[in-house]
Amino acid sequence: MLLVIDLFVGGARRTVTASLAALALIGALAAAIGQFRNNGTAFSGMLIHDGFSSFLQLLFLVVGLIAIAQAFDYLHRRGIERGEYYALLLFSITGMMLMASAGDLIVIFVALELLSIPLYILSGFARPQPASEESAMKYFLLGAFASSFLVYGIALIFGTTGTTHLDGILGSLKQAGSIPPLFSVGVGMILVGLGFKVAAVPFHMWTPDVYQGAPSSVTAFMSVGAKAGGFAALLRVFLAAFPQAAGSWGPVTMWLSALTMIWGNVAAVAQSNIKRMLAYSSIAHAGYILMAVPAAATTAFAGQAVNSALFYLAAYALTNLGAWGVVLAVEKAQGGGLEIEDYAGLGARRPGLALMMTLFMLSLTGVPPTVGFVGKFYLFRAVVNADLIGLAIVGVLTSLVSAYYYLRVVVTMYMREGEPETRSEVMLNATVWLTAIGTFVFGILPGPLLALIERSGLIELIR
Repeated sequence: MLLVIDLFVGGARRTVTASLAALALIGALAAAIGQFRNNGTAFSGMLIHDGFSSFLQLLFLVVGLIAIAQAFDYLHRRGIERGEYYALLLFSITGMMLMASAGDLIVIFVALELLSIPLYILSGFARPQPASEESAMKYFLLGAFASSFLVYGIALIFGTTGTTHLDGILGSLKQAGSIPPLFSVGVGMILVGLGFKVAAVPFHMWTPDVYQGAPSSVTAFMSVGAKAGGFAALLRVFLAAFPQAAGSWGPVTMWLSALTMIWGNVAAVAQSNIKRMLAYSSIAHAGYILMAVPAAATTAFAGQAVNSALFYLAAYALTNLGAWGVVLAVEKAQGGGLEIEDYAGLGARRPGLALMMTLFMLSLTGVPPTVGFVGKFYLFRAVVNADLIGLAIVGVLTSLVSAYYYLRVVVTMYMREGEPETRSEVMLNATVWLTAIGTFVFGILPGPLLALIERSGLIELIR
């Protein structure tokens, strides 16, 4: 429908297509709120509606609305406004929502492709710019390679258990009483496929180049939505279907989390481009969220680990979208203004924008009173309660490393002279202010968000 309207409405197409996409998400958001506490299954249990899926669907829809607002003027400024942008965005959000509700490995694969294929296209949306086309090709080739691992892993799981249904897999393992070797190989392959989507080391190779080459509005959406979708599937599958094999995947995910935190933060220190810096920051935060997976392998603290992971996902989404909003405001029409040095003098020229960027950088570091601090506090507490003290220490030390490259942006804005070129666009400004307010308010009063997560019945995810 958006594509047809785009062909006929001429100069008004930007407003019409964006408005229709936003209305579609608002309608879906209203429906999701209305069904929030209603649990059930559909299509013979292939889709699950519970507290876990309800919360994540709300998150995806809010992220989608912010992504539309951020892209509204940006696409026009860059000269790449096309109606299919919003249609592709909606398809990707649909895939994310399906990932959160999947009760079958086949559904997870279909949802992953529905999430990913629009993002492959959106990454090359700034055609014919070579960097954008290159990012789309890299993302597509590596994404297809990762999907093949996922499919092969599903095949091995089916071969050893006779089912792809999450409940059926769990029941088969309980009945067998032992873990077949091929089953463990299948679990490892599924971890590779989903590890690529969340950008965990060593499956992160695509992230810096794709984030840098893709249009910034696409990167902002991808850095939050695709990561949250990947973790939705990872938590659902490993905790609902593979808890019997936790002795195998628990230590592996612990090491993956540690390596991801270390490499993401260390590599970010050397970056001079703001998009590449935020790309490695995204990798590092994937490592923090991944801490919840081995913590959830300890059944006694599984519910707390899942709750903390979802709170961190929400906190990261709020903060990261705000930071990318500032990047969009500073980026030039030709695609320049993306070096950290281009932020010199922002504190004098746009004090409000610089103040909000400072807030986002502090939140990503984990400094109070921001929502990022609360997210790390609850996440580290869950990890410590699960007796993973070494992993918690790695998380704290790498957070200290992250302070260097986040605060470097703040120092550049306030301590160096310059005349940065900035935009003052209504929709973009609204997203930056909204996320800044959320980052500060939920940092001081995290109770409502925590209560929303705890009341949604997430503990039902743990079988």
